[in-house]
This record gives sequence, structure tokens and C-alpha cells, in this order.
Amino acid sequence: LLDRGVGHTYIRPATPRLNGKVERSHRIDDDEFYRMLAGVVIDDAQLFNTKLKEWEHFYNFERPHGSLNGLTPYERLRELTRVSV
Repeated sequence: LLDRGVGHTYIRPATPRLNGKVERSHRIDDDEFYRMLAGVVIDDAQLFNTKLKEWEHFYNFERPHGSLNGLTPYERLRELTRVSV
């Protein structure tokens, strides 16, 4: 990302309110991804990575997002990058 001019921005310690979007993303992971795995013993990194990739695909391509008016992130990206001919 640095190659594209996207820098890392640090926030003051113990101020999650300054990082709301990331904190919300972590909450969704906790509420949906890790809850899905509750009670499941995964002692294999490859299996965990497979489940994580499945979750990422669902999150980005299938799960509607309230902050995107019910669109998926992929649908929103397509809207923003659509080229008129």
C-alpha cells in the first residue's frame, strides 16, 4: 500500500473511538466468524486458513452491509469503478 501512497495512520493508545471502522470490522469478526467456530476445535492452521478464506469470501461477495445500503463490498466497488462508455 505504501507504493500506492497509502500510509499507516496511528491513533493514540486506548482510543478505539478514533478507529471506528476497524473496530466495527473486528466486532463483526467476533460476532459472526468466531461465533460460527464456537465449540469447534481447529488445531490445524491450514483448516483455519480455509475457514478464514471462506469467511472473507462470504463477507466481501455475499453478505449485505448496512453501511453500504444493503450492497456487498464487491457490489459497491463495482459501482464506484464502473466506467461509462
